[in-house]
Amino acid sequence: MREIEYNEVVKAVKDMIMYSGTDLPQDTYDALKQAMEEEKSPVSKEVIRQILENADIAKDEKRPLCQDTGLAVFFVKVGDEVKIKGGLLKDAINEGTEQGYTEGYLRASTCEPFSRANLKDKVGYNLPAIIHFDLVAGDKIDIEYAAKGGGSENVSRARVFPPAAGKEGIIEYVKEVISDAGGNPCPPITVGVGIGGTFEKAVISSKHALFRDRQCEHRSGNGGA
Repeated sequence: MREIEYNEVVKAVKDMIMYSGTDLPQDTYDALKQAMEEEKSPVSKEVIRQILENADIAKDEKRPLCQDTGLAVFFVKVGDEVKIKGGLLKDAINEGTEQGYTEGYLRASTCEPFSRANLKDKVGYNLPAIIHFDLVAGDKIDIEYAAKGGGSENVSRARVFPPAAGKEGIIEYVKEVISDAGGNPCPPITVGVGIGGTFEKAVISSKHALFRDRQCEHRSGNGGA
């Protein structure tokens, strides 16, 4: 049975949060540069230029890419031959989340649903994290993190289709959701689609579909996890 120190997980989570809050993935940055070069509209070209400038400032000065730094969402694969030494994995992820958002000067977005009072004084800074655990074979822990901001979350949609809708019905629905969202979600936009299973399974799958291996240089706790 492999053992991983509690504090190693805390540090890995803190580091990935701070990195994700300031560094736009390189493939996204390159795609934006190409889009700016090919864009015909002067207004659109200027908007993309400002996004790229913002990304440069955020990376160089280690400042948040966006003022909406989101809720911390994790997908965690836990091997059956590994254990955390010194505490619970869930607690380590939450502690790393609080440290990452605090030390990275990222806004605490968690609040009560109706009063909108911030919860940082009750449960911690931007806590609790939203964690989806999956038990797998092996002696490793793989942690993926997404800062799910309100702009993107507010335009998320789910629908249960009758079998007769078929593939075309799903395609038309995805197009409709993207069109209705318009410019409300912060660009650049990545679309995740989940199909099949129960209602909640499809929704969780759609969120996990937002991850791409090329983006995830800091998605897992390679330094200990």
